This record gives sequence, C-alpha cells and structure tokens, in this order.
Amino acid sequence: MSDNTARIKEICAQIVEEHGMMFIDFVSRGEGKVKVIELYIDGEEGVTVDICALISRRASKEIENEDLIEGPFRFEVSSPGVSRPLVFLKQYTKHIGRNFEVSYSEGEEIKKMKGTLLSIEEDKLTFEVNKESQTIGFNQIKAAKVKVSF
Repeated sequence: MSDNTARIKEICAQIVEEHGMMFIDFVSRGEGKVKVIELYIDGEEGVTVDICALISRRASKEIENEDLIEGPFRFEVSSPGVSRPLVFLKQYTKHIGRNFEVSYSEGEEIKKMKGTLLSIEEDKLTFEVNKESQTIGFNQIKAAKVKVSF
C-alpha cells in the first residue's frame, strides 16, 4: 500500500468513526484514467444513503485538500452487503433471526455450521442449528456471512 493510499485509508477510518459508524473495508483500485476508492461501513442500526453521502463528501474533500490522488477519482461509500463477512460483534445485533453460515474454531479444529442467530449475550452468540441451540464465542468466529433466503 502506497503512502498516499495508507493516508486515504486513515482519513476514511477517522471520518467513519466520527460519525459513529464502523469501518469495515477499504479497496483502492484502478491505475488508468480514473482511480476508484471503495469504502464499506456499517452501523448498529444499519447504513443510510444520507450517512454514505455525508462521509463521501467529507472524505473526498480531505483527499482533495491533501492532494493525495493525482487526476480524477471516484469515491464510493456503501454498506458491506451480504457478500462480505461480518467483522464486529456490533454488526450481529441487527441480524438476530436471520440465517448464517459460520466458520469457527473449536480447539485446534475449524468447524462450519449453518443456523439461525437466536440471541447475543455479551460476547456469546446462540444459533439454532438442526433444531438445537449452539452457543459460540465471538472470538471463535473465523468468518460469518448472513445467508439471504428468497
């Protein structure tokens, strides 16, 4: 990561935090005519178009003020969507009642399960798996994705 890219990521993380949101991921791509910066954010209550626009304007202005990108660039701010794994425990709250696919550690072994998130208490998540409750610690989770059912 170049120094400018690292600085852009730092600016984005700071602005996201100032607005009470969670910094999920940062992607910088394109070296041709237009550079693209993608910023993924989340919040305990979700992400609105207004907060994405606000963060986008603030970050774009800072990037331009510090002259961190040469030439035109496109800056996109959005929620991570269902294709990206959850990163923070706070993200799980709004997904209680939804189906998950989870990889987690149990001792030295990595296990996988599919189940419905029933509850969260402190750092323990309880899922219904095959009509039985299974509780795992957040720190055991290696990857967790919400499964969308149609």
